[in-house]
Amino acid sequence: MDATVYFVGTAGAGKSTLVAAYDRWAKQHGLSTTLVNLDPGAEALPYEPDIDIRDTVRLTDIMEEHGLGPNGAQVAAADMIALDLTDLVEEIGSYRADLTLVDTPGQLELFVFRAAGKHIVETIAPQRSVVAYLLDPFLARTASGFASQLMLAATTHFRFQEPLVPLLSKGDVLEEETMQTIQQWAADAEALEADILRDEPSMNREMAAHVARLLDTMEHEPHVIPVSSADGLGLEELYAQVQSVVGEREESTPEYDTFLGPGQEEPA
Repeated sequence: MDATVYFVGTAGAGKSTLVAAYDRWAKQHGLSTTLVNLDPGAEALPYEPDIDIRDTVRLTDIMEEHGLGPNGAQVAAADMIALDLTDLVEEIGSYRADLTLVDTPGQLELFVFRAAGKHIVETIAPQRSVVAYLLDPFLARTASGFASQLMLAATTHFRFQEPLVPLLSKGDVLEEETMQTIQQWAADAEALEADILRDEPSMNREMAAHVARLLDTMEHEPHVIPVSSADGLGLEELYAQVQSVVGEREESTPEYDTFLGPGQEEPA
């Protein structure tokens, strides 16, 4: 398949956990993966990265060497990574995996809104990249919160100009009715605006309604995929979307009866 998937989202959306779960799912289905950690400030990861940017750029070292705080060090680290991508690109290419899963920094704004992030995406795998954007489920439960999440996703798509697959993270913590409502909002901007306008009148309500109208005029994916790192919800659909985006026409992957979580073994 040979696709690179960038996992992007706000802090706490579950990017690293989903990378770990998707890696397990892919291997259970006979797909090879390369796991890339691009967060120089990550303290602990739920997976073992094949390529870890902390081996060359570590946040604590930058803070100590340059006398910077965490935010300034993150900016400096992003620029340092972007300025020298040759070794990173070569190392990723040497794995020749079906899927390269890239775990991006927790601070979305540092990766999405700075030139360094765009340069990284354009350089690592041009023409074969997909952005998996994680929507925070707790913010997405209200119409206005969902509109703000969609706006961030649309801005990410605008910045990177790469295909974007919106994911509703931690889908296992939401009731089925809530998930259906969110999916309806994604597919029907008028329904989203109507629910926003049912809120108490406020500046935030009016702004969210304007966002809903704006999104209705933009080309965006009308389907949000609920996913779960705990039980594998949506991971097969994510794979199908990635396949579709990169234009592959491979045979469907084999199926297992259950998703294997951390520490569980594959069936004999």
